[in-house]
Amino acid sequence: MPEQRLRQLLGGAELAALRQRLRKAYADAAPGQEPVTLRLSGLTPHEAETLQALSGRAPRATRSLQFDLSELGERLRAAGLAAGLRDALERLDGPIATRHARDAEAARWAALATAAPHPLLAAWLAPGRSLGLLKRLAAGELPRAQALCSGAAAVLQALPAAGLPRAQLAARLLGDAHALDDGQPVATLVLAALRHGSDADDTESRRALWAAQGVAVNELARPALTLNLPEPQVTPGEPQYWSLRRLLRAPPAWAVAGHDIFVCENPNLLALAADALGARCAPLVCTDGMPAAAQRALLQQLRRAGARLHHHGDFDWPGIAIGNQLMGTLGARPWRFGAADYRAALAQAAPVRADLSGAPVAARWDAELTAAMAEAGLALPEEALFETLRDDLAG
Repeated sequence: MPEQRLRQLLGGAELAALRQRLRKAYADAAPGQEPVTLRLSGLTPHEAETLQALSGRAPRATRSLQFDLSELGERLRAAGLAAGLRDALERLDGPIATRHARDAEAARWAALATAAPHPLLAAWLAPGRSLGLLKRLAAGELPRAQALCSGAAAVLQALPAAGLPRAQLAARLLGDAHALDDGQPVATLVLAALRHGSDADDTESRRALWAAQGVAVNELARPALTLNLPEPQVTPGEPQYWSLRRLLRAPPAWAVAGHDIFVCENPNLLALAADALGARCAPLVCTDGMPAAAQRALLQQLRRAGARLHHHGDFDWPGIAIGNQLMGTLGARPWRFGAADYRAALAQAAPVRADLSGAPVAARWDAELTAAMAEAGLALPEEALFETLRDDLAG
């Protein structure tokens, strides 16, 4: 009953702001001291009426009141509602942390950030704003945060791996095969640190980030499709699939330094090239839409081996987004994929063009391209332009 009466007197959403102002008086007090008097202004009629009732004053219309906090506490105690005003506030909304306690707690969290046990983790935590995510993952518990950071540091220290499955890495380092699954706290910290320490943008998939570190996730999903890559196991003129498992566990020694590697978006274009040119076709890689982990791993390997990547895609907004990815994070160059190429293609592909749909996407490599596409309002599939691209592939 006392609890119910206390909530009727001082609880509820309408008095939440008033309770916060009263709590602040205790939170801002010096260590070991209690506030004595408090003056509040800008009160709502309900807040003023409540404070007047608590202090035993006759009700009157006012927006400002000064009162003795200890007297309010004594009246609550005499009524059997609480041991005092602070006790009443804490029973309604939880413990009140003093400014001194809050400062000490903030210092402990800051110390955790600066003492993070791995450079990538420390760099990610350094700006301070990342502490918010760490606190949420640890449910605000500092010991839990320390344990998460230790686990993340152990994983980061073990990278890069050599095609190790993610579950095996988690079991070996963290004692739980699922500890690095999507959404798990340690996995979230590791990926945040990896993204912060690389040129990866926020749209890069988790699987691609793991793959870039030699960790396989769904290693047989969406293999990369290629034609005529210079590798002894490749049959000239025949399309070839490369799984993420194969690329990470036994990376080929790509002999592509100084070579031009063409990159297309659609499997149909690669099939056309195989049929028309066969073994005479230049090395061609297909992203099959937005590149997934296997495609990114392959293109990164080719780039590190010294290849020059040239990308072409659909003249539509998703195609432009894919181009931004390849040219922004993988260093590809546009391959007949500019404003002039689009305008020339409009005249050649009249039977297959379609209306552009969706929000425009700015082509980071050619601002004029976005304007030209928006003005024409037409999309062009890559396959419709094969005859133009064929000359480059046969060259």
